[in-house]
Amino acid sequence: MATPPPSCPPRDQREIKILTYNVHSCVGTDRRIDLNRIADVIAQSRADIIALQELDVGRKRTGGVDQAATIAALLKMNAHFHPALHVEEERYGDAILTALPTRLIRAAALPSIGETRGAIWVQVDVHGKPLNVLNTHLGLRNRDRIRQVAALLGDEWIGHAEFRSSPSIVCGDLNATPSTSAYKRLSTHLRDAQLLTTTKPRPTFPSRYPLLRIDHVFVSQEIRVRSSSIVLDPLARRASDHLPLLVGFRIE
Repeated sequence: MATPPPSCPPRDQREIKILTYNVHSCVGTDRRIDLNRIADVIAQSRADIIALQELDVGRKRTGGVDQAATIAALLKMNAHFHPALHVEEERYGDAILTALPTRLIRAAALPSIGETRGAIWVQVDVHGKPLNVLNTHLGLRNRDRIRQVAALLGDEWIGHAEFRSSPSIVCGDLNATPSTSAYKRLSTHLRDAQLLTTTKPRPTFPSRYPLLRIDHVFVSQEIRVRSSSIVLDPLARRASDHLPLLVGFRIE
């Protein structure tokens, strides 16, 4: 059962933690499918909001399990799932998990030439304040990522009046290092959380020997980032080919 460690120190109740994690269909670097292991990695982080990418729902290759719902149940959270890929009964995509009150605002595909990509936007009630959380997984091709970021900055997503009127977070596996056009375009509108603390930014991929910083959390001006870290323990290194990025913050 995935439960947080019992001896964790008390945390300021106004602080929230968000985790972004590409779980690779819950297939670890040891090639084992293990949803409990993914849930344990998340639980030990004590994250309040979890953005997951590469989840299988009803796919034969991973036993037909609803990975989003199963992981949410293990964590005693609710899940909002969006299938970027939907073929008959098999789905594959991204989810946002939390025990906090939420409202789904939008879940839709992004323009893609290669593998289909999408995004999901929910509004989370954080101590009575609305927080927009947008989770996405961008394409492998540079031209795809540029078009996808342009779409995300448009009127249906980040440019939407409801998104701009509240504190906001955009996170996920962007497949984009800080030197890429997609990252630079997004960083002109939002701030990279890893650059807002005294901790040196750390790469997340591949999990065994991380070299690339491609998983990101971007925040709006109303969000005060208090901590940023990569989960580097042996369990996380085995559970997926990406490492989770954990960010602690307050809403000003």
